[in-house]
Amino acid sequence: MYNFDLEMPSSVAEAVTALADEDVQALAGGQTLIPTLKQRLASPTKLVSLSGITEMKGVSIADGVLTIGGGATHAEVAADACAPVAALAAKIGDPAVRNRGTIGGSLANNDPSACYPAAMLALGATIVTNVREVAADDFFQGMFTTALDEGEIITSVRCTIPESANYQKFEQPASRFALVGVFVAKFSDGVRVAVTGASEDGVFRWSAAEDALSANFSSDAVPVAPNADGMIADLHGTSAYRAHLVAVMTKRAVAACG
Repeated sequence: MYNFDLEMPSSVAEAVTALADEDVQALAGGQTLIPTLKQRLASPTKLVSLSGITEMKGVSIADGVLTIGGGATHAEVAADACAPVAALAAKIGDPAVRNRGTIGGSLANNDPSACYPAAMLALGATIVTNVREVAADDFFQGMFTTALDEGEIITSVRCTIPESANYQKFEQPASRFALVGVFVAKFSDGVRVAVTGASEDGVFRWSAAEDALSANFSSDAVPVAPNADGMIADLHGTSAYRAHLVAVMTKRAVAACG
């Protein structure tokens, strides 16, 4: 590790001002950033910690809408969110990760194997920042890429609670990231299916499964598998293996919805 300054603002406005300086990076839970700094893959001269901003905390449910502060930890989401999202958060990493990592940090990083992007995309969430609101369909733009501008902060996320939903993750046992994770959400007007861990382009919606399940919400209706082209191939599995897992995890999620 090398020397850097640390600023700890108490409000979003103070954080935005601090992030306007040159060579500055926001620090949420630090679960990705700190290891990156240790490996000297990034070298900002100042970090702006978001952990002390009260207005970015909290999880609430009102009038069928779930709202989660951008600074809420995975453990807080697991304790207070609606059941499908809470269950997802409860299986992220280990207790140390869940008590430090935040939903805002995870969404901003948009790791191609992270769990939250699949949930937010399937739920049709709205990502709220200090300057605007962005639909999840427009927010995730590729591996480690989002619609966030420089210095923009995720202050909260908001989504309508579906009629039923479930997340199934086939995890890599060492990292506990998803080799493939599928979040299925059933609404009165249709079904949304979002997949993480599988594609070289990051989280995506499986439209063929959405069409089939909107017509017949049954595990038997899930298509055989998406096209393997563009799926991740690494030491953990081939692209065809991941495509197969997408179908398997989707069937399990639908069955678990009841």
